[in-house]
Amino acid sequence: MRLLNRYIQKELFFPFCYSLIIIIFILFTNFLLRAVDRFLGKGIDLLTILEYLFFNLAWIVSLAVPMAVLIAALMTFGRMSEDNEINAMRSSGISFLKIIRPAIMFGVIICMLLIYFNNFILPEMNFRARLLSGDIYRKRPGLNINPGHFIDEIPDYSMIIRGKKDDVMEDVRIFSKNNREIQTSIHSKTGTLSTIDDAFILTLYEGEIHEMDLKNYENYRRIEFMKHVITVPADDLLLNRRDSSSRTDREMQIPMMLERKIYYQDRIEKIHQRLARSFARATGDSIFPGTVEAGISLVSGYKSQMENDTTLSTHEKQRKMRRLSRLESQVRNEHNLIKNYSRNINKYGVEIHKKFSLPFACILFVITGASLGVLTKKGGFAIGTSLSLGFFIVYYIFLVGGEDMADRNIVSPFVGLWTPNLILSFIGIYLTLHTVREQAPFRFPKLIRKKGKEH
Repeated sequence: MRLLNRYIQKELFFPFCYSLIIIIFILFTNFLLRAVDRFLGKGIDLLTILEYLFFNLAWIVSLAVPMAVLIAALMTFGRMSEDNEINAMRSSGISFLKIIRPAIMFGVIICMLLIYFNNFILPEMNFRARLLSGDIYRKRPGLNINPGHFIDEIPDYSMIIRGKKDDVMEDVRIFSKNNREIQTSIHSKTGTLSTIDDAFILTLYEGEIHEMDLKNYENYRRIEFMKHVITVPADDLLLNRRDSSSRTDREMQIPMMLERKIYYQDRIEKIHQRLARSFARATGDSIFPGTVEAGISLVSGYKSQMENDTTLSTHEKQRKMRRLSRLESQVRNEHNLIKNYSRNINKYGVEIHKKFSLPFACILFVITGASLGVLTKKGGFAIGTSLSLGFFIVYYIFLVGGEDMADRNIVSPFVGLWTPNLILSFIGIYLTLHTVREQAPFRFPKLIRKKGKEH
């Protein structure tokens, strides 16, 4: 059996590597075609471009590995079935469950490696890719000027334009910043932007320069010009590498996300306590309403009681009614905060489950792919890819749908992320049982053609 185990795992390994390279190449090419606009005209060196592409390779690998496992299982067991190797093993008294055991172990190994990759390598590379992407966008900021949007990336200046025709900017307005002594504003009818190796040149036509001394407002100067040139040195345009501790959920390891979940749970608990104290001050009852509707209904009930209370003076009644109105507004605001905090908790929960659910699918893909390969008896790459693509697209649709529903607090992160695996496990078990029994999982009605009698 050891020899058989090594043989099957060896047969799985090479199709897996081959499929993984092909899938990564296809996904990487698609990403490169979409990202090429980031680099055009930026003057970025080749090493930085390669670094950016390398960092984005992480999420491509994370997505490609499960599909490569499915293709490898289909190809391997399809070829073995086509060459009657499966029949030979069965004739020797080896059951199909023992045959797929080394394949399942192969899937477990890939699963464990992918869990490690998703938790320790993928978040860091996603983080570095986002920082580098922002730095690339900020390089040569003049090339990113859009009408109606303030541009703050230009050193010492903020700029906004009303329109743009080809390379000519219209109605250009520039304001100085970081200068506490003189405030400068520039307005021109048109302007152009050109770049050189060590700077970029902003040329303005037909405009005015207004300068005001911030220490003495009587010192004011107005200058008209037909042409004005602003030169920004290259030192201000070079790619500046930033280091930030702020990370998104896809850039965090599991311990980081658990800390954030505890933080938001503490914030929610503090809101509960704050609302309970507010209710106690306004009504005398420290009751915390679970929903906005319940809180508003409770406050409305107290308002009705207050209006019908004849023991209170007009002044006291007005004072308590104002307090209840403030409490009503606080209920809405606090529950909005709770809703946002709960959404953040779900977001981190989704990402935690995602780090395990997608790798675990590798084991289920091995079981499903092995059974499909034996049933189809076809081991070619084209057959394996077409069948795998259909299964993986359906699985990924369920995964994305579950993730979206969990993010919107419709279902729990566990249900949203593990339901696709549950469906896939049912399919895998169904196909495996029919393969063990050597029965086709789908039966088609036979077409019977009646022959007429010859006369």
